[in-house]
Amino acid sequence: MTGMLWLCRREILRVYKVWTQTVFAPVISSLLFIVVFGLSLGGRIKLVEGFHYREFIVPGLIAMAMMQAAYSNNSASIFQARSDRYINDVLSAPMRPWQMNLGVNVGGWARALAIGILLLAAALPITHVPVHHPFFLMLTVIFGMVLFGALGIVVGIYAETFDHHTFVNNIVILPLAFVGGVFYSVSRLGSPWHELSHVNPVFYLVNAMRYGFLGVSDANQWLCLGVTVALAVPVYLWAQYLFSSGRKLKA
Repeated sequence: MTGMLWLCRREILRVYKVWTQTVFAPVISSLLFIVVFGLSLGGRIKLVEGFHYREFIVPGLIAMAMMQAAYSNNSASIFQARSDRYINDVLSAPMRPWQMNLGVNVGGWARALAIGILLLAAALPITHVPVHHPFFLMLTVIFGMVLFGALGIVVGIYAETFDHHTFVNNIVILPLAFVGGVFYSVSRLGSPWHELSHVNPVFYLVNAMRYGFLGVSDANQWLCLGVTVALAVPVYLWAQYLFSSGRKLKA
């Protein structure tokens, strides 16, 4: 347990030693979305699902910022550990594979939580976004971080170059977030785009977050949470398998 605690500490320090890049920059970027879209377009867009547009987009922006942070942090951390051979020290330490997996994941979770909390604190005075279901929101945040943090570890282990892990973020995660209902209600889309949106896994995470904040969702809230959990568990177990087997780590 001592080794795992020190690994957790290292991953957290890795985030907060350069907090201006890892935490501050994503918060500012998301706040710009709120200012540009929420305030400038809010006066021209009618109420969305009974809420002002500036309030409607906040849950999706927080979800997008947190899942990108959890993914990017863990994928970069494990790839750098492989590249610099630092991972050999972790693998030779007296820790079980589940402790290694958990220890590496903690860094991404800490970064995602910091971004989510700071972004909410900064958005509240501007948008006055409510939090209708805090317990449901907490569950969504936990499984969302588990899903994208573990995905970052899996991609970071399989990545052959640094571009591989950024490719997944820029070409897969970010586009799925934008078409997953962050800036609009999917219920307003016509066929076939409305049906195709429900194939997007990020759609369910965004709407679960929106239900936690606003109490409204484009799909049943329990279905949204269930899909997020159903994705998070196998991806985390996949990361666990890679640590247990040492595949791509003991090369």
